[in-house]
Amino acid sequence: MRRHALLLTAAAALVLAGCAGNGSEPDNGGTAPAGDGFPVTVGEVTLQERPTAIVSLSATATEMLFAVGAGDQVVAVDEFSTYPPEAPTTDLSGFTPNVEAITTYDPDLVVISYDPGDLVAQLNALDIPVHLAPDNPSTLDDIYAQIEDIGALTGHADEARRLIEKMSSEIDAIVAEAPERDEPLTYYFEIENTLYAYTSASIVGTLLEMIGLENIAVADDPSQVSVQLSAEFIVDADPDFIFLANAQYGESVETVSAREGWAELTAVRTGRVVELSPDIHSRWGPRVVDLLREIADAVSRAE
Repeated sequence: MRRHALLLTAAAALVLAGCAGNGSEPDNGGTAPAGDGFPVTVGEVTLQERPTAIVSLSATATEMLFAVGAGDQVVAVDEFSTYPPEAPTTDLSGFTPNVEAITTYDPDLVVISYDPGDLVAQLNALDIPVHLAPDNPSTLDDIYAQIEDIGALTGHADEARRLIEKMSSEIDAIVAEAPERDEPLTYYFEIENTLYAYTSASIVGTLLEMIGLENIAVADDPSQVSVQLSAEFIVDADPDFIFLANAQYGESVETVSAREGWAELTAVRTGRVVELSPDIHSRWGPRVVDLLREIADAVSRAE
């Protein structure tokens, strides 16, 4: 249940954080670096030289750091940063961070996804720069902007741009292969077994819309990225697909089928309940490509 709660907490953080900007071009809001790339300013953070002791308290940021080539600059990551395998996972917490524990790694840059309490202020008081990379993207451009920011801060701006180009190209290919339909297939994307689901305002909703899927989860606030549905609503909506983001926490085709009234859902009857791979459905970095590909492949197999 602790893991269920953490998954739900992450979704709630998305709602509370709000949506990032939706500009058509990534914009890190920083100064253009000169020479070897430093000094560089991104948002509120200015680094005079390339950081060599980075602490990441965000699983998504950890994946971005390694993907742009800054892995050898990372000295410690939080307990949920389990990818890539070579990431130096510790018992540091991104949910309840401990300043004293963080400082034992003598970091010259700390990356976080949200600021619980006064973490940023405490670290800044110790002259430790903190980059806040909110885990709340609603578009691919939001993700690309964060990758660009991390590339600039770590001295890997060129690698970040190449990663963005690669991701964009792969996503375009997946979308191009998706069949055109007269009517979109509907889906329910379950975050947690209390029936919280991502809405169309989330990055999940954005991605799945790109391959012609329609979300049944709608919130009163159009900017809200997750919502708790009722079982009755889901049964009435009768989605064509059910995607389980909580399969690693015990939910499965069998448990969904056993829910009262769910055995007759179209998704259940037609074998369209999809247990998603761990982590990729909740880490909005380079592996969003893998998420989109996994769902597109599952939809293709079911047709």
